[in-house]
Amino acid sequence: MQQDAQSTIQSNQPPSPVSAAYVEVSATDALAPGAKIGDLFTLNATTPYFLQRLTERTYFFGGGFYTTTFYVGDEGVLVLDPPEGQGANLLAAIAEVTDKLVTAIAYSHNHADHIIEAPVLIAATNAAGGEDVRVIASTETDAKMRLLKSSLPAPTETVTWPNGAFDFEGLTVRLNGFTRAAHSDDAGAWLLVQEKVVHLPDLVNGDQPPFRNFGSAENYVYYRSNVNELGELDWVHLVGGHGNVGSKDDIRFHNVFLDDLEAAVGGAMASTQFGTVVDDLTKFNNHAALMDLWLKAVTAKATDQLRPKYGKYYGFEITTPANAEMVTLSMVSYR
Repeated sequence: MQQDAQSTIQSNQPPSPVSAAYVEVSATDALAPGAKIGDLFTLNATTPYFLQRLTERTYFFGGGFYTTTFYVGDEGVLVLDPPEGQGANLLAAIAEVTDKLVTAIAYSHNHADHIIEAPVLIAATNAAGGEDVRVIASTETDAKMRLLKSSLPAPTETVTWPNGAFDFEGLTVRLNGFTRAAHSDDAGAWLLVQEKVVHLPDLVNGDQPPFRNFGSAENYVYYRSNVNELGELDWVHLVGGHGNVGSKDDIRFHNVFLDDLEAAVGGAMASTQFGTVVDDLTKFNNHAALMDLWLKAVTAKATDQLRPKYGKYYGFEITTPANAEMVTLSMVSYR
């Protein structure tokens, strides 16, 4: 069945910030460009996992509010970032569409929650009598894993940072390592070139404003430049590690949101004089109260300013105060 026959659905989920068409999740129908999976929160909350076909060979896996990507070759399966708690579910999802074994795993960055199930996948291949699984990472991720003495499977091969590539059964998988990465210093996107699918956890999650602390980014300073670098790559579907399938419309939405967030924070900073929100510093016995209470006041004002436009979108109330605080600290530091 073709994608145009895949049914659109009505749901109780928050409205799409990119006016996406929602469709029922399907492991057989390739997703149309720009379409989103309907009732994603409900799927995450009530099912062990779900599977959406993106292209002829590439699939979007979701489970436990994590998402990832796998590609089915002629001889084996390539998995990108097997996420925490989803090893068995990921293997079950792969078995729905192929009897081939996992023969390669690629790490996007050295954060354990996105790669910690690699041993589960490797053990399954070994138990089935398969050959050794390739474990692929950038030279930056490999160096970081060594530095931090990671207990996870070490890469068996590396890709040169920042723009190397590897081959998987004729598929070119190209690394885009950020010049200065916001999420972590070794964070890089994997572009499945012929499939026009890009995989990058924790930068942009489809169909929602930026996640809390910009996806647990280590800083905000480089966040927007990373979003724009991602947008400049040649892809149709984005797998962001959490949230819905992403499109270039999500990149545009993020830029508009960041414009508005920075303007709201700037206005709140200008109207909240430092020190005036503490009526009696002596009761705190610590001058850190000046910054702490000022930050709370600024982020509350900025969130209030954004609420009329963005309050209806997924996660706004939980994510925006933390994001506004990161922007405030960035604006304080860099002037």
